[in-house]
Amino acid sequence: MIPPSVLEGLSHNEKRLLLALEREGGESSPEQLLADSDFQLEVEIMNSASWLQTKGLLTIDEDSERFYRLGNTDVIAEGLPERRALEHIHAKGGEVTISELNGALPAEDAKVAVGWLKRKGLADIVVVDDSKSLRITEKGKAYLDSESEDEELLRSMAEAPVSEREASAKILKDLTGRRGMVVDELRVRRTLALTPAGLEALEAGIELREEIVQLTPELLQSGKWRDKSFRPYDVQTYAPANHPAKRHPLTRLGDKIRSIFLQMGFAEIEEEYVQSAFWNMDVLFTPQDHPARDLHDTFYLEDPAEIELDDKEMVEKVRRIHIDGGDTGSKGWGGEWSEQVASKAMLRTHTTVNTIRHLAKNPDAPQKVFSLGRLHRNEAIDSTHLPEFTQIEGIVVDENGSFDMLVSILREFYKRMGFEEMRIRPAYFPYTEPSLEVEVFFNGKWMELGGAVIFRPEVVAPFGVKHPVLAWGLGFERLAMLTWDMKDIRDLYVSDIDMLRRNTVF
Repeated sequence: MIPPSVLEGLSHNEKRLLLALEREGGESSPEQLLADSDFQLEVEIMNSASWLQTKGLLTIDEDSERFYRLGNTDVIAEGLPERRALEHIHAKGGEVTISELNGALPAEDAKVAVGWLKRKGLADIVVVDDSKSLRITEKGKAYLDSESEDEELLRSMAEAPVSEREASAKILKDLTGRRGMVVDELRVRRTLALTPAGLEALEAGIELREEIVQLTPELLQSGKWRDKSFRPYDVQTYAPANHPAKRHPLTRLGDKIRSIFLQMGFAEIEEEYVQSAFWNMDVLFTPQDHPARDLHDTFYLEDPAEIELDDKEMVEKVRRIHIDGGDTGSKGWGGEWSEQVASKAMLRTHTTVNTIRHLAKNPDAPQKVFSLGRLHRNEAIDSTHLPEFTQIEGIVVDENGSFDMLVSILREFYKRMGFEEMRIRPAYFPYTEPSLEVEVFFNGKWMELGGAVIFRPEVVAPFGVKHPVLAWGLGFERLAMLTWDMKDIRDLYVSDIDMLRRNTVF
């Protein structure tokens, strides 16, 4: 027994379709219904059919079949390249050089013909006097006197499209592999049929009458709504999924990180992607023969190839620190230091350059700044590495700054990100002491997310910084992968609309 709510909730078009199918004997195609009823568009029929199917009143059966037709009709008049080539070879006594064939046929056709002659066994490639020639085979001689299967199929296609069920799959594969020769199209046949419930609905009586599905200002103002019938609203009727617009998950994660640091009293900073090696490496006490400066780790620019270092006083301070430690008490790296090497233009390899340039302008305590920026490294792309990624950078300059303060700040940040357990382990970076790596506990194991440090005197001395500088550089994409339990970093930047739709708003 069909619930009365289903019958009452039928739309005008759904009723029309049920009555049209009844006149067709209970089963028909959309094309036939268009011809025999007052429907104007196939989309009207299929929309109504989809709704009726969800209500169990009809079924939609689909049968698809692929058809093939000629894409290049010239092949019928001209013949396949291998036939034209074979006829030429036969006319020349059964053997010609490949260079001669290239002159007899258009260059592209000759190249194709040689491949198919060999593939079909119609001619052999032989070497005569250091020159490659084509020699017709017995199979090739027989080929000249009859029409091949692929030629027969092409002739049939010239008359009408050929179904994949009527032709050899191997020949179809060969023909579709020839660029532009054959075009395929998928034809879908649909059959709409009333179900027992649909027949029951018709027996119960279906009356076509005008119904109001949406109130308009005109209906309300005129009062005509009083004389109209209203279509009942069925809250159980299937409705398609609604995917509202929302910001990309990475954008939302970045906003969350910014919000946390701002709540913790930090200010956001940013710098340019293109930097000199001086600011990206030399100021950070990275020796000029360090492997990280090589092309396999760094993207250097061709234009501009160099960036002029204007502050010569600063350059001299950094040069001295590299050579002998300057006034820091360090021995430096020794050897020579080249201003030309320091002037090389490059894409920044870390966002520590942001905080260093900020320190150069703001050396006095207290300072609490962070950045969320892109950086570039010459990495091979795999499930955990990208040549362009994002880093969460920050520093604290405080006269009471300490190792405990650094760890406490990081612990608080990750706690607000939802990671209750964090630990640290010793690490080494050329420009820091002490240095540590940060790990959080996730899904039963510890995951490394970045490094944290206190800058060495050789780094901060050129700017006149007199208090400890606590710093960190944390992985943004790794944090995103943990947040959404992803295994491949590349998935973060793939335009997968289904993944974006499924992603929840947090």
